[in-house]
Amino acid sequence: MENILDFYKDKRVFLTGHTGFKGSWMCKIFTNAGAIVTGYSLEAPTDPSLFKIADIENDIKSVIGDIRDMAALKKAFDETQPEIVFHLAAQPIVRNSYENPAYTYETNVMGTVNILECVRQSSCVKSFLNVTTDKVYLNKEWNWGYRENEELDGYDPYSNSKSCSELVTHSYKRSFFTDKDGKAIIPISTARAGNVIGGGDFANDRIIPDCIRAATKHEDIIVRNPFSTRPYQHVLEPLYAYLLIAMKQYEDSSYAAYYNVGPDDVDCFQTGALVDLFVNTWGGGMKWVNKYDSGPHEANFLKLDCSKLKSTFGWTPRWNLDKAMEKIVEWSKIWLSGGDVRACMDRQIIEFLQR
Repeated sequence: MENILDFYKDKRVFLTGHTGFKGSWMCKIFTNAGAIVTGYSLEAPTDPSLFKIADIENDIKSVIGDIRDMAALKKAFDETQPEIVFHLAAQPIVRNSYENPAYTYETNVMGTVNILECVRQSSCVKSFLNVTTDKVYLNKEWNWGYRENEELDGYDPYSNSKSCSELVTHSYKRSFFTDKDGKAIIPISTARAGNVIGGGDFANDRIIPDCIRAATKHEDIIVRNPFSTRPYQHVLEPLYAYLLIAMKQYEDSSYAAYYNVGPDDVDCFQTGALVDLFVNTWGGGMKWVNKYDSGPHEANFLKLDCSKLKSTFGWTPRWNLDKAMEKIVEWSKIWLSGGDVRACMDRQIIEFLQR
């Protein structure tokens, strides 16, 4: 799939949320492709952060700003005159959304309105992708995967705000970016991705970062909810899908739609099984303990039906969870030993794209 990198060479790309975990990996791919990237985001959300460790700031034009600040956002956007826009900026943590729901809605809903306003008021954009989450669906805890036409109504403030972000995007698409014959004026898509894991994630309240923190301190891993089932995937899986969707709709606007991005059923793991896989891959006799803390509501079972992405683009997941965990441990051990994490990222990206 080298044509993905070829396509993005010299393209002007605007990426919100570029200092985050997914955003940093995405910037690295764009740099390798030779894209002209402007990122707009708050400062990196964690310390340490992949953005700082991998020196992403020197690869792109990095604008530090709040997605809620329309004037600052539009200034950065207008200076870039982007052809392709990826919207990743968000308050992404479920527990934080219970603690600060107003901020979560302001960021995730009005942030989406603001970036779509920038697109609406421009004449340069030829492709827009809003990245949401698998948690946008009204979760009935059933055993089959949600499809793109299922009802949207996330439970907690984070999930619900992302459902709202989807609905805002749908309204803008119909109201401003589609002509009277139903043809796209600007192709607009959303991508609803499952749980993402990978080297360089330092977020609080996420299972793999918790595992690595425990490994670093030679402590037992605390697992809050070992029996919850989630669609886990390596970070490069959804990023590749985002790049593919944005490229395809740039070339043919009929591809603009709403897409699930997740692993096959075999990689919908219970959290405890995922931690077992980490422990076995890391080595050194680590173990985990079940400490349910009766925290706020989180879904027990959630998975996606990705048939649409597969049938539309011939897309399939490339790395199963065993391979994903091998890559996470490789990255983490290189970082902990003071090695070259940029070179590690480049190797992993090349290997992933060449499969």
